[in-house]
Amino acid sequence: MKHGPARGHRRLVGAGRRYGRRGPWVLRGVDLAAEPGTLVRVEGANGTGKSTLLRLLAGLDTPTEGRALGRPRTAYVPERFPAGLPFTFGGYLVHMGRVHGLGTAAATRRARDWTERFGAGPYWGAPLAELSKGSSQKAAVVQALMAAPELLVLDEAWTGLDTAARAELDLAVRELTTAGSAVVCVDHHPERLAESVDLRCTLGADGGLVRLAPSGAGAEGRSGSLSTGAGGAADTPVTVDAGPEVEAEVEVEVEVEVEVEPEGEVEVEVEAQGPPGAGAPPRVVTGAPGDDHRSVPVRARPGSHGRWLLTVPATASDALLRTLLGADPPWHVVRLTPRPSAPEAARTSTPAPARTPVPDPAHTPAPNPARTPTPTPAHTPAPDPARTPAPEDLPAPASESATAPTPAPAPAPEPGSAPTEVPARRKAR
Repeated sequence: MKHGPARGHRRLVGAGRRYGRRGPWVLRGVDLAAEPGTLVRVEGANGTGKSTLLRLLAGLDTPTEGRALGRPRTAYVPERFPAGLPFTFGGYLVHMGRVHGLGTAAATRRARDWTERFGAGPYWGAPLAELSKGSSQKAAVVQALMAAPELLVLDEAWTGLDTAARAELDLAVRELTTAGSAVVCVDHHPERLAESVDLRCTLGADGGLVRLAPSGAGAEGRSGSLSTGAGGAADTPVTVDAGPEVEAEVEVEVEVEVEVEPEGEVEVEVEAQGPPGAGAPPRVVTGAPGDDHRSVPVRARPGSHGRWLLTVPATASDALLRTLLGADPPWHVVRLTPRPSAPEAARTSTPAPARTPVPDPAHTPAPNPARTPTPTPAHTPAPDPARTPAPEDLPAPASESATAPTPAPAPAPEPGSAPTEVPARRKAR
């Protein structure tokens, strides 16, 4: 397995995470490093913050306080693979290969090689929505391994796999660490790769992160503290370049330069969230007009929980995902939803706004009731708990099987469920 130049191992320094300004701390004061060539196992009871810790290490989430350092090429397998993505097994893998930055031919070759290793060859043309949990889990694992990551993060990745596939994943982990990659995992089986583990970290009942010797003989030290809390909803496999050092407070603008083929009939809505402190994404400018390409605006509108809803033609979705996931630091892609494109007349009747950043709702001062006649509150759709994935990252559209960090459009779905739910369109005012 070949790696490019290493860009530093992943390290959390005094990292803390909580959801909401007054929410309980799920993680706090955590110091943990994923050194090259090591296997780190995270243990603890349900609800102690294991998945939250893995998401911080994978770069799919940023700490509320403290720092996340290093930006190795990272791949992530979530605890739950999203059902109903509009891909076939093989189409999804090729799509994710392109999300990883591979060309279509290279992505297809790697996808087929890993698919055969995991005994999933017969499912290549099967729709993901029709596969069993175990077969879907193989897709989640393969999309991460085909990225040749420098850091592989596995959240209960063995769950649902058959005996042969579990053994193959064990072997793949050993191959990665031997080649100099770091692997961080959570698994309920205490004997999983026990002889290969370099560091065990246990989240105890007292909220401490206890470092244990590989044999589990005793604690070697204590780093940070964690409080019981929920980490969020289902994640989507996605592979990201974590970007340089990520601090709790960052100002990020994402400039998207996308060259696309002429627009098709399907659009993709990407729900994404910027790092803490990031304002609204600027207006997107796409490719240079020409015989084969033309500029296509990306429509952006604020969503719930400080997220943004970006709508692009399916043919431009891969490039948009590459830009968001490759930002410095990266944006978190919550989900991708395929939807029919709006009629051309509706799209052109309203002229595109000047290149003015969309105001950040979080920084808009509240109206003074004493001086302002009863203001009409902005209509913000209530969050839908059923589709609030807390990870990261979803695969991009299936319009052209795909590209480059978690996590997808239609014929496309990130890597992030039954037919992808399409949110109702907001009426024009």
